[in-house]
Amino acid sequence: MQITDTIADMLTRIRNATSAKHDSVNVPASNMKKAIAQILLDEGYIRNFQVVDDGKQGIIKINLKYAPDKTPAITGLRRVSKPGLRIYTSCEDMPRVMKGLGIAIMSTSKGVMTDRRARKENIGGEVLAFIW
Repeated sequence: MQITDTIADMLTRIRNATSAKHDSVNVPASNMKKAIAQILLDEGYIRNFQVVDDGKQGIIKINLKYAPDKTPAITGLRRVSKPGLRIYTSCEDMPRVMKGLGIAIMSTSKGVMTDRRARKENIGGEVLAFIW
């Protein structure tokens, strides 16, 4: 089966795994998904991730992070820009997720980054997802 929106598939797999209280989730690898997983790691939403070579495109194994009472670190994920409707924003009009408590993942001309870093570097781009 052909998946048209691979980033939405990754976010849905993470959302389903956290709601089922799984320790880890496997996602087919791509450079964009590796960059998103690195942002999730840097922002403290996941414990770690590793890329496993399976002879084809590879698999990203994401280890999810939970509090001691088993509440997930990721409480919400939302895909913003979809293949049918791309959402672009400038540096001035960049959205704030949960009034600054969450992050927006942006795809810019300088790579995939958070909304805070894009504001600091004064560049806009495509809004990929909101995470809180």
